Amino acid sequence: MGRFFISLAYNGTRYSGWQTQPNAPSVQQTIEEALTTILRTPISLVGAGRTDAGVHAHEMIAHSDLPCQAGEEAALLVDRLNKLLPRDIVIYRIVPVRQDAHARFDAVSRTYHYYLTEDKDPFSDGLMLKTYRRLDYARMNEAAALLFEYVDFTSFCKLHTDVKTNNCRVTEARWIPLEKAGQWVFVITADRFLRNMVRAIVGTLFHVGTGKLSVEDFRRIIQSQDRGQAGSSAPAHALYLERVVYPSELFL
Repeated sequence: MGRFFISLAYNGTRYSGWQTQPNAPSVQQTIEEALTTILRTPISLVGAGRTDAGVHAHEMIAHSDLPCQAGEEAALLVDRLNKLLPRDIVIYRIVPVRQDAHARFDAVSRTYHYYLTEDKDPFSDGLMLKTYRRLDYARMNEAAALLFEYVDFTSFCKLHTDVKTNNCRVTEARWIPLEKAGQWVFVITADRFLRNMVRAIVGTLFHVGTGKLSVEDFRRIIQSQDRGQAGSSAPAHALYLERVVYPSELFL
């Protein structure tokens, strides 16, 4: 049994999230069942993070101990998985890593994207958030830059979770216009994220963008370390896990 990193993507619309849950379909469970069917032995996965119900991933990384060899055998497994898995999950690569490599704890950064469209667009329906008010993106970027000055993000954390610390280091946070006019993406990168953190930040930035909150109000919300002071969470369907980065020495 060798340890492998599995690179994959999914449309999270039909799933309760990444992590296996009782009485609800999850991405993790769906892939584990496919691997178990193909390899004829129970297979478990550990993901780089826990995306919420309805959240998507352009790139999720999971590790697993698999009874196969790197190279052609792993490539064949990718092909067989993609034929068995539903259309909303795709496996990109299965690559060998050190036996102690961990998809969650060894990640050095994660990047999320949140997509907005100002205009009705049938091709992005359900995959981007349609806004009904014009937003001040320059002001939202000014507020987002304040995230670099802090490490405690209790104000944007889901309450009553089992995490030991609410500290994260944000290294990128900005709204960027997409090629199509009226479409924007919020890009945020950190060493780790708290549950619901990105959606809470985006929801609060919306209040800055509409003038309901000032940039200094956003600072005070961060400093308050009080989830009740922040805005409500932005809808899940426009959020994507975009990229997970690891040290190169993990890979064989």
